[in-house]
Amino acid sequence: MRFLRAIVIIGVILGALFVGADRWAVDYAENQLADKIQSRQGLSGDVKVDIHGFPFLTQALDHRLEQVDLVLTGVDASAEGRKARLTRIEAAFHDVKLNSDYSGGTAGRAEGKALVSYADLTAASETGVTVSYGGQPGKLKVSATVDFLGRKFTRSVISTVTLEDAKDSPGGKIVRVRAEEVPGEGIPGIEKVVRKKTDFDRRLDAGLPAGLKLTTLTSDEAGVHLALTGTNVSLAGS
Repeated sequence: MRFLRAIVIIGVILGALFVGADRWAVDYAENQLADKIQSRQGLSGDVKVDIHGFPFLTQALDHRLEQVDLVLTGVDASAEGRKARLTRIEAAFHDVKLNSDYSGGTAGRAEGKALVSYADLTAASETGVTVSYGGQPGKLKVSATVDFLGRKFTRSVISTVTLEDAKDSPGGKIVRVRAEEVPGEGIPGIEKVVRKKTDFDRRLDAGLPAGLKLTTLTSDEAGVHLALTGTNVSLAGS
């Protein structure tokens, strides 16, 4: 009985040591991957990585991870000299095959969501307008001050925000903002001047990991929400 009890105690101790070592290893790997992603993306915000599955060490030795979750903030999407920012990205990467040197990997599939705050969307317009929620999904309120015939006019319009295919980039997507109606009060030519500020297109997929695509869009009080999906998605240094 004493012998069996000693075997059980030793087994418990070894099991605890293995679990502790495994948790230390996964924490280290998560921090390393977060650093690589932050450096590669040039992020000013935070990167949080969560590696799923137990034990981690056997997954690492097999160069295959069950699932990796990422939360990114401040992802810049610059295209054609114009800057835009994805305020927050949350994504789950499944069946991740690691490189031989563990510098990165490729996920078999991935899905997630992105948020563009109204502050970041206002900055992306680059025309001095203010963008806010339009009262219902897919609608924005865009306010602009314009100079017309020596006078300043302030106009607020309700605009539709949609996700469209980028004609100059196969597979690329743009966020398109278009005013439904511009109140002109019978002044000829003012609608064109207002639309020059309130209507705009911006690429928002340029800063995403290779293979991850924007699919659908809606809006609410928090901002513009985009769904993400992809296959063979690159992670970190892959």
